Amino acid sequence: MPVSATPLSVRTDNIRPSYQAYTWQDMVRLPQLRRLTAQQLFELQVVSQVLPFKSNRYVVDHLINWDDPRDPIFHLTFPQPGMLRPDHFSIMADAVRTEDPARIRETANEIRRQLNPHPAGQKSLNVPQLADGTPLEGMQHKYSQTVLFFASQGQTCHAYCTFCFRWPQFVALDGLKFAMKEAQHLVQYLREHPEVTDVLFTGGDPMVMKSRIFATYLNAVLDADLPNIQTIRIGTKAVSYWPYRFLTDPDAEDMLALLRTVVDRGKHLAIMMHVNHPNELQTEAAEMAIAKLRETGAILRSQSPLMAHINDDPATWSYMWNRQVQLGIIPYYMFIARNTGAQHYFSVPLARAWRIYAEAARNVSGLGRTVRGPSMSCLPGKVEVNGMARIAGEKVFVLRMLQGRNPDWAYRPFFARYNENACWLDDLKPALGEERFFFETDPEWGSLPGLSVTDDTAGELQDEAT
Repeated sequence: MPVSATPLSVRTDNIRPSYQAYTWQDMVRLPQLRRLTAQQLFELQVVSQVLPFKSNRYVVDHLINWDDPRDPIFHLTFPQPGMLRPDHFSIMADAVRTEDPARIRETANEIRRQLNPHPAGQKSLNVPQLADGTPLEGMQHKYSQTVLFFASQGQTCHAYCTFCFRWPQFVALDGLKFAMKEAQHLVQYLREHPEVTDVLFTGGDPMVMKSRIFATYLNAVLDADLPNIQTIRIGTKAVSYWPYRFLTDPDAEDMLALLRTVVDRGKHLAIMMHVNHPNELQTEAAEMAIAKLRETGAILRSQSPLMAHINDDPATWSYMWNRQVQLGIIPYYMFIARNTGAQHYFSVPLARAWRIYAEAARNVSGLGRTVRGPSMSCLPGKVEVNGMARIAGEKVFVLRMLQGRNPDWAYRPFFARYNENACWLDDLKPALGEERFFFETDPEWGSLPGLSVTDDTAGELQDEAT
């Protein structure tokens, strides 16, 4: 069973908790970290020079069991030495010991460039253009129906997840960020692409924006009166990391009113909650924030990657899905850790991932079996592992394309040779005598510039929930 977080009592009528962020410079001053050795603190500092670290008072005081060194929320929010490969850790540690800011910065950036920050040429393949050829660097458009928008003011979070595949958004390395200020460019692109039905505001976390700033983006889409836009999605971790965003922040009521406006204007509003462990939903503040969001008319859906050290057992997932259904949240996706950043630390082999998924699903009712997965958001699209089978004497993975770069690929089943150690599509080979997967024979695949599913430098394209 998962570790229970300490319940947090909240009276919104007379308490306004103040947000306080913690960065790596604050580690040595946090009382909870005094139980760590000097070596452990040094290891945290080394890793946080490369991978972004940010936490806050709510996470530190109410979500982490500091008596348990294996606490999942501690691993979810505080860097661990294994998150860097040994060679990277060694050279970063040497740089930190010099206390030379320039050397530390240069070493960190060199390591970051080796961590596949933008897999498979993401910035060239997913970045859309207006009809006049203007590139929209703050957007992604991989699947025909869904456009992702990265509001420039929303490119941070209340706290960072150590596994986050969007880690390049949070580090000071030129050319890694997606961000856009101009709402009119978003509207123009949506006018030019009537096939788009869903706009996903992502980041970072859009919920870090003040309501008046977020309103400029949402109202631009609503006021444009685009008949093709049916759904507004908002990806957020705020319920888990700062539920007071919807309870006691100075503009909490304004934010809720803004969300109600989306529903009142006839759009489907989907709050895409990132929930990685049931302990994130155990506080009274989280429960109250969820209730406030549901009152706006929004539909709440949850998604998470399956990650070693955090949630890689079926009991955690079944407990989390049951808890989400109880709170009125629709379990949506179980992802596979992407091949970027600290994937080597968090990844779970595909065979084990499917076993965890299947056992967890057996222990929830039909209302909890809405989860799709385990799913890889990779180069050709979202690939779901449906299990293992023996066909014509060969043991294979049974796979299905949930979403494809070419819409015609969606829901196509296909097979790969069984590989107990495979963690990603790049690790798999076609089965049953086939030389290539079906999508590799499609002209659409051949039009991608110099990419192959087996190319180690390609990896997967980062995308958000479809």
